[in-house]
Amino acid sequence: MSMQGALAEDQMRELWNQYKDEQSVDAQSRLIQLYLPLVDYVVGRIAIHMPRTVEVDELRSYGMFGLLDALQKFDVSRGLKFKTYAMWRIRGAIMDGLRQQDWLPRSIREKAKRIEEAYRCLQQEKLRSVCDEEVAEYLGMSVEELHHTLLDVAGATLTSIDEMIEDDENHQSSRHSFIVDEQMTTPEENVDQMAEHELLVKAIDLLPSKERTVISLFYYEELTLTEIATILHLSPSRISQLHSKAILRLRGTLSRLHAD
Repeated sequence: MSMQGALAEDQMRELWNQYKDEQSVDAQSRLIQLYLPLVDYVVGRIAIHMPRTVEVDELRSYGMFGLLDALQKFDVSRGLKFKTYAMWRIRGAIMDGLRQQDWLPRSIREKAKRIEEAYRCLQQEKLRSVCDEEVAEYLGMSVEELHHTLLDVAGATLTSIDEMIEDDENHQSSRHSFIVDEQMTTPEENVDQMAEHELLVKAIDLLPSKERTVISLFYYEELTLTEIATILHLSPSRISQLHSKAILRLRGTLSRLHAD
């Protein structure tokens, strides 16, 4: 995702100066074209979490507002990378747009919890990864209904760092205000993180092959939904199903491993 491509560093600096100092419309248009791939990248990362009712073009529209906002507010003089800042603003704009739509009803979140609980209980009972037929039977639905439900609950696996939550004194604050500097860890925290990492690796190893591949390509290779679908020769909706199953299965497995 090289945004600067054919432009040298001094040319990029000049382009930013024209936009910021001279309010050049042409410079703004060129910057938008240069950084437009960031919108598609972030949309691709978020789309896999979304239910079928959310259109990709809608996400892209929200993302464009985020890119324009990032261009306007970016402080070139601070020497920061625009790419990192823009991706933060694009993602935030998309999540803001989705929140205004009330895109994930409580009933969908409840379905996600039921499926997660099914994976946890069945895997604890059988001590192995369970198949769709077993989960569907546990939930009292057909396999086809399970697949449709997995597409619906895809958004329940996504958490926004801008979401408003309550602190210990019942004050409303955004989730990102509770994020601490990960570089400032104590020895005890390092040990805990290593233990959590080992549990996660163990849980991923227990996933069925296709689900493990989707998780690897999405979180480690940072590929988009469409790219993963192309590689695995599957439809994007099927990749979304596999991702939802993997996340819910991982949550169930981690819950069991923590209990042990």
